[in-house]
Amino acid sequence: MPQASWDPYVRQQFQQAVLEMIARGRSVEETAEHICRRAESFAEGVRCSILTVDRAGRLHPLAGPSLPARYSEALDGIVIGARVGSCGSAAFFRRPVTTVDIAADPNWEPYRALAEMIEPLGVRACWSSPILHSDGRVLGTFGFYFNENRGPSEQEQRLVADCVDLCSILLEREEVRQDNHRLAYFDALTDLGNRANFNRTLDAVCERGQGTLGLMLIDVDHLKRVNDTFGHAAGDELIREVARRIATAAAPGLAFRIGGDEFAVLIEAPQGELSTAAARILAAMKAPVLCGDHVLAPGVTCGGAERGPTGADDLAALRQQADLALYHAKEVARGGFVLYGDDLASTIAQRFKVLQTVTTALAEGRVEAHYQPVVRLDTREIIGLEALCRVRTRDGEALPAASFADAMQDLAIGGLVTDRMLDAVARDVRYWLDRAIPLQHVGVNVSMADFQKADLGDRISSAFARHGAPLKHVILEVTESVYMGGRDRKVASAIEQLRAKGLLVALDDFGTGFASLTHLLTFPVDIIKIDKSFVDRVSAGDAGEVIIKSLLDMAKGLGIRIVAEGVETREQAAQLERLGCRLAQGYLFGRPSGRDATTNALLRFAQQPAAASPTGSFAA
Repeated sequence: MPQASWDPYVRQQFQQAVLEMIARGRSVEETAEHICRRAESFAEGVRCSILTVDRAGRLHPLAGPSLPARYSEALDGIVIGARVGSCGSAAFFRRPVTTVDIAADPNWEPYRALAEMIEPLGVRACWSSPILHSDGRVLGTFGFYFNENRGPSEQEQRLVADCVDLCSILLEREEVRQDNHRLAYFDALTDLGNRANFNRTLDAVCERGQGTLGLMLIDVDHLKRVNDTFGHAAGDELIREVARRIATAAAPGLAFRIGGDEFAVLIEAPQGELSTAAARILAAMKAPVLCGDHVLAPGVTCGGAERGPTGADDLAALRQQADLALYHAKEVARGGFVLYGDDLASTIAQRFKVLQTVTTALAEGRVEAHYQPVVRLDTREIIGLEALCRVRTRDGEALPAASFADAMQDLAIGGLVTDRMLDAVARDVRYWLDRAIPLQHVGVNVSMADFQKADLGDRISSAFARHGAPLKHVILEVTESVYMGGRDRKVASAIEQLRAKGLLVALDDFGTGFASLTHLLTFPVDIIKIDKSFVDRVSAGDAGEVIIKSLLDMAKGLGIRIVAEGVETREQAAQLERLGCRLAQGYLFGRPSGRDATTNALLRFAQQPAAASPTGSFAA
């Protein structure tokens, strides 16, 4: 059968057909196969092949309808080079390579096994031409395999030139499509799927509805600190390494980066595999990471939820459960994993109820300051006050701080409550000063939430300036869990700055878990408030007595004032005074009360300015 002529009309029809396929969005595989088959119809005894070359320089089969599938598959992943058959060499040199005798050509010597796959077809020669991008990069190769030991004819050269041009258009368009797809669905920093990819994948998995689905959400701990301390380049390197470890440890689950320091993992596996994967991820974070010149310790916190094979298909519920588990993990198990369950649901529901209670109280002006006196044990005069937060219910009941302690851990709520307390204390201080009521100091409790914003000093100054109250009357009370429980010096540094401005700082609840005598050298304070648990054991010969006596001796040498908290009996007060303790507070001297009752107490028992002494005042 005579070979069809590659005349201008045929050429135009062919080009038009291919360009129309590209314009209509037909798949790159379908279009490439069409090009191969049409080229074979105009070149007698020829088998056509189109390979792509990725950015790493590896070959990948795209179309080869007349070649054995196992031969094309064997080409996948071969790195182009100077002696890599005909196609690998053509891509490497970016020029056509003709092999008239495959059996004798040195370029094919390392690939004899490949040649043997096509020998039964009668293939004897190969001519490969590079497909180039308009910017000069190689995109692929267009190959003709001949059943004779020969090179291309003149018509075949014209035919292939046109096919290469069409392939260049096809592969450039495909590259743009893939790049757009990557931008739309993959994170540029980590190469993991992004939030859009995660949402699409999660929808697809849930639609299949087969087996158990586990969803894990992961937060990188302290990324902002890394960025602020070492720069964003170090932070990016940390994110890349954490992403790599998560993806490896989560396999066969799918990992995604869904935010700046947020990752998600989807696992279709039996119940329990999510916890196993979380354990692998946490274990993978133990090794340090070298980020530029800095060695960093990566850390992540994980929360997850599972949907059983017969569970509800409520995708929103699954995501909410995973969100809640992560939220809870960050509050109580940072650096660990929390799996959503019925017990957690109850705990979180109670927490949200408390948050709602405090939020509503803030909005309705029902957050109040109550005051408990701090007295001199020898004279029982009031030398100071501690402002305690109370939330008044709509029924008029005043809820103590312990009932909404969880709400204070929320960064937003905790900061708002402190601002409300600062405003109330500053207003009341101004009220007492205007009435010439003797007043030395009022202690205001601050939480971890107040140190996250890095503007605590400004907030205090603003509140007191607004009411014209001197700052010398305020003492900041910080629990040792906040002051010393963190793994960085953020709180300590902030307190040092506040003390440098003249504010006094009291270490509250001393002895309840974190503090040691060594800490007092590293994190200096002005006042130590001994926790009630020691005061309860202050009787003669008890360990509490020994500890308090040691603290009093140490504090005297360091110039630190001591206040004993939770004094409830005359016996406790007498024993504390015998040990040398000068200041105390507790129910024995007065319960927390509102401004009016506190005003009456100050009028009766406040230490007069002339009587103030270093042993009876915070401001020694």
